[in-house]
Order: sequence, then C-alpha cells, then structure tokens
Amino acid sequence: MDATTPPYELPPEGPQPFFRSPAAVTALAALLLAIQAVLSFVIPGRADEILLDYGFVPARYSEPASFLAAHGLGTGSLPERVLPFFTYIFLHGGWTHVIVNTVWLLAFGAVTARRFGTIRFFAFFVLCGLAGAVLHLVLNWNSVAPVVGASAAISGLMAAAFRLIGREGDAFSEPQPLAPIFSRRILLWSGIWILLNIAVGVTGMGGGPGIQLIAWQAHLGGFLAGLLLADLFDPVNRLKTAAL
Repeated sequence: MDATTPPYELPPEGPQPFFRSPAAVTALAALLLAIQAVLSFVIPGRADEILLDYGFVPARYSEPASFLAAHGLGTGSLPERVLPFFTYIFLHGGWTHVIVNTVWLLAFGAVTARRFGTIRFFAFFVLCGLAGAVLHLVLNWNSVAPVVGASAAISGLMAAAFRLIGREGDAFSEPQPLAPIFSRRILLWSGIWILLNIAVGVTGMGGGPGIQLIAWQAHLGGFLAGLLLADLFDPVNRLKTAAL
C-alpha cells in the first residue's frame, strides 16, 4: 500500500441497503450465536461447567486454593488461568444475553470494522474485552462469581464508534480523523454512558443468582480502552500522522 492508497473503503454510490454489515462483524455475531447454540442444544449438561472453567472468576487470581476449593473452583494451570481473560468474551449466560449483545455488536461494530479493517477490528475487539476483565479483576478482587459475555469488548467498539460518527466520509469526501477524546461531544456521551453503568452497579439492575452476566466494571474497562486505543488502530489517523 503506497501513500496514495486509502486505507479505508468509501461506500458505493447509489441507494444503500437497509442492513449492510461487514463480513467481519457478521462472522463474529454468528460465532457468538453458534457458541450459545452448542451450549444450549449440543452439550447442555456441560454448560455450567464450561461457564465456570472458561468464564472470568476474579478469585482464581486473588484467593488461596482452599478458598476456591470450598466454592468448587480451582486455580488451574497457567494456560487455564490465562485463557479466561479471553474466553469469557465468547460465552453468555443465555439467549437473551447473547441476542442483546449481538444487536449491539451489529450496531457499533459495523462502523468500526469498516474503518479499521478486519484484522484491526478483531484485535481491537479482543483487547477491549481483555481490558474489561482486568478492570473487573481490580475492582472485584475476591469475587467467585463467573463473569461472561462480549459486553466489555462491545463497549470498546461503542467508544470507537462515538469518535467515528460524522467522520466516516462518503462518496464525495474522505474520512476525517477521529473526534478528540476531550471534545464536548465525546465527553458528554461518555459521561452519560458511564453514569448509566454506575447506576446499574449501584442499583443491581440486571443482576441475578448463579452465573453473573458481564459486570458494569468490565463495561467501563472496555469502554475506556476503546476510547484510548482507537487512535492506534485507526488507519486514517496513522496515515495522516505519517504524512506530517
């Protein structure tokens, strides 16, 4: 790719279809639904075991083995301790959980995938999910509740989409750099979203017994990672920076 080749795709001219999702987003949504289908219909007897083993359990990293054993959990080998930081993203607490996340993925993933490209999109998604797990661990150091779901990773996509809205470009104009993090619009939208998540955490809305859906702290971790990392993954920003 030379300096004159745009790292993005301008939308085709003419009427646009009502639903047009990039292949990367469609594939990711299909993967989330397929995993839930396997847990629900193929191996339902092992679903709870898999959620415990591959969901994210903070106490696995912070509590002694005796404490974990009393709760039916184990510290596991090094790979078994590392994998949940990533595998929890692709597991869900039920069909309602995965369908809601899929809808949000299609809404905010499309604009991000078109801008970042397939490889950057997947890497960005996973890193935001990882950031969500890390912040959840820090703020829930002794929790034995397994956390599952793609919400933290999707929150990162939402943050990137906030910075992209109105700057995607079209058939008549080139895409513009991302909106600055400290611009009035980004601060307002981020503030509203963060306050909503804190309200969920304080009131306990959406909570329930047993397997815990993705925690609000993980939402914040993914969202903040998305805000901060978007510049590094944005090819338009990288191209303009290299031209300076």
